[in-house]
Amino acid sequence: MATVAFPTRDDFAALLNDTLGGENNGFEGRVVKGTVTAIENDVAVIDVGLKSEGRVPLREFAPAPGVKAELKVGDEVEVYVDRVENSHGEAMLSRDRARREAAWDKLEGEFAAGNRVDGVIFGRVKGGFTVDLNGAVAFLPGSQVDIRPVRDVTPLMDIPQPFQVLKMDRRRGNIVVSRRAVLEETRAEQRTGLIQSLAEGQVVDGVVKNITDYGAFVDLGGIDGLLHVTDISYKRVNHPSEVINIGDTVRVQIVRINRDTQRISLGMKQLESDPWEGAGAKYPVGGKFTGRVTNITEYGAFVELESGIEGLVHVSEMSWTKKNVHPGKIVSTSQEVEVVILEVDEEKRRISLGLKQAQSNPWDSFSERHPIGSTVEGEVKNATEFGLFIGLDGDIDGMVHMSDIAWGVTGEEALAMHHKGETITAQVLDIDPEKERISLGIKQLERAGASTAPATGGQSGGSSSGSGVNKNQIVTVTVLAIGDGGLDVQVGDDGVHGFIKRSDLGRDRDEQRPERYQPGQKFDAMVTGFDRSKKPTFSIKAMQMAEEKQAVQQYGSSDSGASLGDILGAALKARDEG
Repeated sequence: MATVAFPTRDDFAALLNDTLGGENNGFEGRVVKGTVTAIENDVAVIDVGLKSEGRVPLREFAPAPGVKAELKVGDEVEVYVDRVENSHGEAMLSRDRARREAAWDKLEGEFAAGNRVDGVIFGRVKGGFTVDLNGAVAFLPGSQVDIRPVRDVTPLMDIPQPFQVLKMDRRRGNIVVSRRAVLEETRAEQRTGLIQSLAEGQVVDGVVKNITDYGAFVDLGGIDGLLHVTDISYKRVNHPSEVINIGDTVRVQIVRINRDTQRISLGMKQLESDPWEGAGAKYPVGGKFTGRVTNITEYGAFVELESGIEGLVHVSEMSWTKKNVHPGKIVSTSQEVEVVILEVDEEKRRISLGLKQAQSNPWDSFSERHPIGSTVEGEVKNATEFGLFIGLDGDIDGMVHMSDIAWGVTGEEALAMHHKGETITAQVLDIDPEKERISLGIKQLERAGASTAPATGGQSGGSSSGSGVNKNQIVTVTVLAIGDGGLDVQVGDDGVHGFIKRSDLGRDRDEQRPERYQPGQKFDAMVTGFDRSKKPTFSIKAMQMAEEKQAVQQYGSSDSGASLGDILGAALKARDEG
């Protein structure tokens, strides 16, 4: 009797595996080819060689959303096996998943090669948009949509267009793409091609795209060039908007091309004739011309002689008499002025102009009207430690050095005899128009040595100015009123009124106190000058100094061995006895 061998558990497993088509797990997670065996309503029945067939919705075979799938029995298709068998005993198949897997395989290759991929923007998500890359879904950040910010992306959706894959992770299912990178690369290619077709010196038309303080950007048909404000016109242009506007079509010349940086410099004035050619012959040095003030600065004023040619009037060349004054106080913008050409430099495009040279030199005019030795009258404008400045005709000043103020006194003492605002008469000693200097003298109008022999009573020692008394004359005065600044006095009891300054009441500080005097008190004083109203000014101090000098001259030459005090005492006694 033959022995019957019963199959073991392993044999049953192997038999089942053969029945189901071999290695079941080898199908799962793979893209395989199958055949359409039937189409039932909206589902395609597909045989992939497993124990059971799978069912896939027809919409997954549609070439695009909303388009009907053209599928028939017998067609061979690729599907993804998700599971070999579900609870109904059917294979779980997916056409979409198959497309995604195929897309990923292709994308990985394109990404490794750095190639562009085609896709369609189909949805919005936070921070950007979703893109269908032929089955694989990618993320398009908002900043990567275009070169410039785009407010409305609707016109870009559902349109096949190229993208650049920036990053992808198949395990996590992440893909990041950029449309902007494609546009920039395309634009760079176009710029390179356009730059190659341009040449320096070429004249082209462009459209003004943007205006800044320093110039304007002009679109030359895919590439921008900079039109600097200094190349718009030969004449002064403070801002490009004075000449051109955004959207204007302008004709420009290509001044310079940097092919490495792809920067183009443009010019408009280069298409015009250069007004500086022959400027030296047109504007000879010394010539007088009329121009318009275009700009005023701290250091001078710019004057336009013609369109495109401006010259500078330096502040030192603006006025004969107004020194250290802002140019804006002498001229104003748009004012027509007459100027003289001082220097022309065609190479540097500079012209130096003079405003004061177009007017008569007041020092020359003064020299013609007042030759040396003539007498002038003016007001003391300022007193310095070395002399007096006197205002003269023509808005110029003359100077009386302290050594030329009075005879017989020191410079400091002579300066103390006069004050600001006083009108004086002086003699012209010297005129230097080149250095703009006029030297005057006051003492030269007096008799030489008049202060060494002071007149008394009615004797004349200088000009009386119609007051009845003369300069350097010693007279007796009566105190009328006492003030902090000095004394109001009159000559005698009913003579002319005058004033003695506090500092002129004596040589010592103790003697310079007005309160030492009483109304009606009489004493002698020297006439030192006349104020604006021709009233005399008196000085006890000047009288004392003159008497001292006279005493020294009269008695100082003796060999008696007398002291200075003895000499002064003798002189004063002689005066009193006389």
